[in-house]
Amino acid sequence: MEDLNFIFQIAILVFSIVIHEVSHGAIAYWQGDPTAKYAGRLTLNPAPHIDPFGSIILPILMSLSGTGIIFGWAKPVPYNPYNLRDQKYGQGMVAAAGPASNLAVAVFFGIFMKILLSAGFYDPVFFNFLIYIIFINILLAVFNLVPIPPLDGSKILFTFLPDSAYRFKAALEQYGFYLLIFFIFFLFPVIMPIVRWIFNLIV
Repeated sequence: MEDLNFIFQIAILVFSIVIHEVSHGAIAYWQGDPTAKYAGRLTLNPAPHIDPFGSIILPILMSLSGTGIIFGWAKPVPYNPYNLRDQKYGQGMVAAAGPASNLAVAVFFGIFMKILLSAGFYDPVFFNFLIYIIFINILLAVFNLVPIPPLDGSKILFTFLPDSAYRFKAALEQYGFYLLIFFIFFLFPVIMPIVRWIFNLIV
C-alpha cells in the first residue's frame, strides 16, 4: 500500500505542476505572447516540462523522508513580458494563472468526491487518490503564492508595487534564491495551516 501511495503522490505531483506551467503559457498566449507555444510548452505531455531535480529527485526525497509533505516544480514556461497586451497587469495575470489552475483542480475533484459520496459510492483506494489530488494541488497553489522570487507570488506582488519600490524589487530578486531556501527549510510549516484550512473547506 505504501508503494501505491508513493506512485500516486509522484504521478499526481508531476501532472499538477504540468497543469500549473501550461496555465502560465496559456494566459501568456491569450495575452499575445506566443513564446511558450513556439517552445512546445503548451502541451499536457509531461516530457517537455520535467525538471530532473524539481520534478523527480526532490519529490522522491521528500516522500521518502516521511514528513507527509511532497512538492516540487517543473521547468518554468518561457514568455516575453514585452509581448503582453496588458503591460500593467499582464505579468501578474500570467503569474496568478499557475496557482489558480491548481486551486481549480482541487475544487473540481473536491466537488467530484462529494458527488460520489452523495450517490453512495465509496472506495478507499480511489478516494485516497482523490484526496492526494486535492491536497497536493492546494499545497502547490499556496506555496507558489509566497512572495519570494522566483515564485509566482513575487510576480503578483511586483505587479501592484509602485515604480518607486524598484530597490525593494531588486533586493528581493537578488536574494530571492537564498530567501526561498531559508523559507523551505525553516518556515515551510507556516503555510500548512492555510493548506489544511482550504482542504477542509473544499472537502
